Amino acid sequence: MSGSAAVPLLIVGAGGFAREAAEAVRAANTRAARWRLLGHLDDDPTRHGCLVGPSRVLGPAEAVHDYPEAQVLVCTGRPDDYFSRERLVTRLNLDAPRFATVVHPAAVVPDSTVVGEGTVVLAGTVVTVDAVLGRHVAVMPQVVLTHGVVIDDFATLASGVQLGGGARVEQGAYLGAGVLLREGVRIGSRSLIGMGAVVTRNVPDGQVWYGAPARWVRDVEVPPDRSRQPIVAVAGQKERR
Repeated sequence: MSGSAAVPLLIVGAGGFAREAAEAVRAANTRAARWRLLGHLDDDPTRHGCLVGPSRVLGPAEAVHDYPEAQVLVCTGRPDDYFSRERLVTRLNLDAPRFATVVHPAAVVPDSTVVGEGTVVLAGTVVTVDAVLGRHVAVMPQVVLTHGVVIDDFATLASGVQLGGGARVEQGAYLGAGVLLREGVRIGSRSLIGMGAVVTRNVPDGQVWYGAPARWVRDVEVPPDRSRQPIVAVAGQKERR
């Protein structure tokens, strides 16, 4: 469903997360025609012109500058390169209002939750009360965020993650599928928590942990283009749903 008042939208990425975000956009449009999805952008030239679902790959990421009227979602990132979303947002250098925020209509996100620009919340997610989601956060299906949880910019929560009250996931961290966090636990910036881990104590910055209970495995190998980037807490403009 789309209409003349719908805002043009581009999704940067053509992989799994990008396809899921596009489906969330289509689901949201069945309730109100908010976006008109123009297509996907991807740096792989072999994908240019190909269909991703009903939408076409229009060109590389920099093509966002050819559509100044369009809002943008950067939907990339996987466990072996979970810095890619941060890298692309930095590279594109767009003003904050250019980024869309998408919440699937089958997610429960109360008005007491603050959601930053560029963030995607997929179906089945439940946020209870007073949570803060920063900019460009990826919240995959069936995630549970309880009272007072804070998710910093560029963090990724894979499907089935559950966070106890007051837990915090700092900038650029990645929580694998099914991770459980005890209440009040902090996950340090750019750390990686392996799928199914049960985290009962704080995880320092830049470490890989997994297991039940979770333990340190090794330090994260931060890519050279990210290693000198500053670590910041949730910042910038947030929009309240």
